[in-house]
Amino acid sequence: MLVLVAPGQGAQTPGFLTPWLDLPGATDRIAAWSDAIGLDLAHYGTRADADEIRDTAVAQPLLVAAGLLSAAALDASPSVVAGHSVGEITAASIAGVIEDEAALRFVRTRGLGMAEAAAVTETGMAALLGGDPAVTVPHLEKLGLTPANVNGGGQIVAAGTAAQIAALEADKPEGVRRVVALKVAGAFHTHHMAPAVEKLRAAVGDLTVSDPTVTYVSNADGHTVATGTEVIARLVGQVANPVRWDLCMETFQELGVTALVELSPGGTLTGLAKRALPGVKTLALKTPDDLDAARALISEHAGA
Repeated sequence: MLVLVAPGQGAQTPGFLTPWLDLPGATDRIAAWSDAIGLDLAHYGTRADADEIRDTAVAQPLLVAAGLLSAAALDASPSVVAGHSVGEITAASIAGVIEDEAALRFVRTRGLGMAEAAAVTETGMAALLGGDPAVTVPHLEKLGLTPANVNGGGQIVAAGTAAQIAALEADKPEGVRRVVALKVAGAFHTHHMAPAVEKLRAAVGDLTVSDPTVTYVSNADGHTVATGTEVIARLVGQVANPVRWDLCMETFQELGVTALVELSPGGTLTGLAKRALPGVKTLALKTPDDLDAARALISEHAGA
């Protein structure tokens, strides 16, 4: 059984879209999406530097575009789909809940709304490596921080104000080896993003929504979601609520997933799966050179 997963913000690197644009029809598709959302995706995916693509309003549409482009090139029929943070929008489109262009319009609204919310207060996020969640989470809450991403494999990402992140760096939870500041522009998946939730609620009325055609796993709680309206409601709410990728991976196990393919720019979720899902075959689509290996893996595991 195959699960197709889409990464979240922070996975992007300068120029990562370049090789994908050599595929037939890719340039035209990216151009159409760029026109639809008023953002030059080809420029940001091929020529922009790390600071430019760190911008939340840029990074999020770029990631969804890359995920959809690589999914189209793969042309797979997964049994299960899921996405981490903004990757859930990619997953929703692959599952048939919304059309590709609607997904790009929706994520453009999300990115702009979250960028505006992040500009109100200086906030950020930091990954904690090692430690026991039972010890780490209460320590974060004591410092006023939110465990914004509970990723499994011993990784939790904390989010809060710059002062709270600094306090965490000076006072690590017991058992945590390192606190690594992330290159993101705000405290995503916390109450600081509440204004963005309201903007997304207003945008939902413009969407044409269908029920998922494959098993859709929500990163809010790892539950499967059967209706399109519930998927969209969760996409709106998750902006200001924690991502529970650990619970998604538990659900993959319960469903009997045997292979995991991560869409472009792959790597992050594959690394987590290698630690948390022993025995599950994994592959990250970093460039089109990975497509043949992915197809071979899919032919072995898809459609169970």
